[in-house]
Amino acid sequence: MQKFQPFRGMITVINDFLIDESGEGTGCYKLISVENEYGTLVNFVVQPDTYFVDHVMVSRGDIVTGFYDVNSPVPLIFPPQFRAIVMAKDTLYQNVKVNYFNIQLVSSDNTLKLNIAPWTLVLLKNGQSFTSNPARRNLIVVYGATTRSIPAQTSPYKIIVMC
Repeated sequence: MQKFQPFRGMITVINDFLIDESGEGTGCYKLISVENEYGTLVNFVVQPDTYFVDHVMVSRGDIVTGFYDVNSPVPLIFPPQFRAIVMAKDTLYQNVKVNYFNIQLVSSDNTLKLNIAPWTLVLLKNGQSFTSNPARRNLIVVYGATTRSIPAQTSPYKIIVMC
């Protein structure tokens, strides 16, 4: 099972990332360096299938959150280098959570419960409508305000199902 971990910071560098000696795939992979407020640096490998919330273009100076799978193997180098599963550009009044949600739509870390409203868009990563129950799946949740309960509750704007 995937376990997602976020890392938030400012993009300092975006470069092409070579994946093999032949040069095949040049330009398809990016290495995005992100530095947080404490000066910690992380490099995200962005692949063609990395999901960008709202399909936004990111650039140097943007504040972003990269989500990676903590159970995936990583090279033992500094700064750490993670394969980005999801990238989200910070937007006012919009939060993003990537996590597994159980049958009650509570995240695996027990910090967020989803109350699906009639206006909540439930989509696939390709933008098509998802017509089944999103419970018991890895979800990308885009939401605004939450309650102050434990877990916090929200009616999200959008849920992207990671099939």
